[in-house]
Amino acid sequence: MGTESQTLFQTLVHQRGMAEYRVFLRRLEAAGEELAQIERNPALAKVTIGDRQFSRWMEGVREGERLSKPRPLTARVLEHLFQRRIDDLFAVITPAGTTHRIGGGGSEGQWMEPSTGSDAHHQDMLMTAANESARFASYAEQSNVGPHTLEQLDADIRRIVITYPNRPVVPLFNEVRALRDRTFELLEGRQPPAYTRDLYLAAGVLCGILANASFDLGDYRSAATQARTAFLCGEQAAHNGLRSWIRGTQAMVAYWDDRLRDAVHLARDGQQYMPERGTAHIRLASIAARAYARLGREREALDALRTAEEYRQQGESGEDLPGGMMAFPPAKQALYSSTTHLWLGGASHLEQAAADAEESVALYQSEPVERQRLGELSLARMDLALAELGSGEVEGAADQVEAVLALASRRPTEAVNRRLDQFARQLAAVPAGSSPLGLTMQDAIAHHRRNARQLPSGGHR
Repeated sequence: MGTESQTLFQTLVHQRGMAEYRVFLRRLEAAGEELAQIERNPALAKVTIGDRQFSRWMEGVREGERLSKPRPLTARVLEHLFQRRIDDLFAVITPAGTTHRIGGGGSEGQWMEPSTGSDAHHQDMLMTAANESARFASYAEQSNVGPHTLEQLDADIRRIVITYPNRPVVPLFNEVRALRDRTFELLEGRQPPAYTRDLYLAAGVLCGILANASFDLGDYRSAATQARTAFLCGEQAAHNGLRSWIRGTQAMVAYWDDRLRDAVHLARDGQQYMPERGTAHIRLASIAARAYARLGREREALDALRTAEEYRQQGESGEDLPGGMMAFPPAKQALYSSTTHLWLGGASHLEQAAADAEESVALYQSEPVERQRLGELSLARMDLALAELGSGEVEGAADQVEAVLALASRRPTEAVNRRLDQFARQLAAVPAGSSPLGLTMQDAIAHHRRNARQLPSGGHR
């Protein structure tokens, strides 16, 4: 008996983890489908081999034995799968690392060409190389993404960011998650570089929305993870608008996670990314103002508010990316200003907080009902309620709380629940809390908290 030798086919199959027949068959059929699209030949998508034939190819080759080669279509798919010529795939690898093509007469060498020197051979060699380049060009030209796909993806994202502030969070979360998964799948395929950039931008926006939704549901850890992925996508897309917006989201999460210095650092870091358009820098400065206020750093907080207003006056406006929830309108800027003044405390800040909150409520209510940002409107009303409670205006505070409870029944979020709890604690600590109106408010809040859908613990925006 002669000694057994191994073919390049066997070596590559083992190296690539395809020694199990079912694994190999899946890879082969996938390669056939891909090649069928490239060469526009449906027959290639039907190529398969049986378990017995695969086992035969995987057996050692004895000296002098001839190994049957694949049929032409199968050979084409194998060449595509391994990116090797079929003659080389079924060549025997000698102990010295050279190859000997089975049935080829005895010339050995590392991928050696015949030494005929004839014009016919050279022509064949050149034609073969040209055909290989043509096949690659055809492959490179293929794309699993076209203009229609990107247009539809953009339309879906715009619809989501516009309707997000007015819809319940959980069903929207599931819709965004499915769209994100589809975008990830597209990124795993082939497309021109410009389309790849667009897909990374879309994936980053979708992960950013999921970060915001996770935050609204009170899960800081998930929000931070989504935001990190979104920022990575922004890096891949080289899009400053997305990078600066995500830094703002990360700063917001840190703020409500009581990591106030981290919030300031992230807001500052976001300033280095000059957005292509929009309001991301106004948002970053406003977030920093609230963090400074909670740290008791009044001067820095007021400076940050002025910086936000300067950005607004300088014309940093318009919609960020697809707009909607990702824009930072004047109503939200006024809300962040009111919260900053509430944290700073004192009569003058309390008065300014009430004025800012009133402005925010009015601006939010000026929008069409179907596009109002219900969560932010509720938070603006809660700022106004706290400011009025601090000024002894209990009836005015009660009106705001009543309106918030009505909205919260339509779109419950952890943010609003936490603000209601904060108000109830402050109300119970003042004499007005024991009045009939004060007790009625406390009962209404407690009733809402008992009946509201329980969300994970977390902060408000």
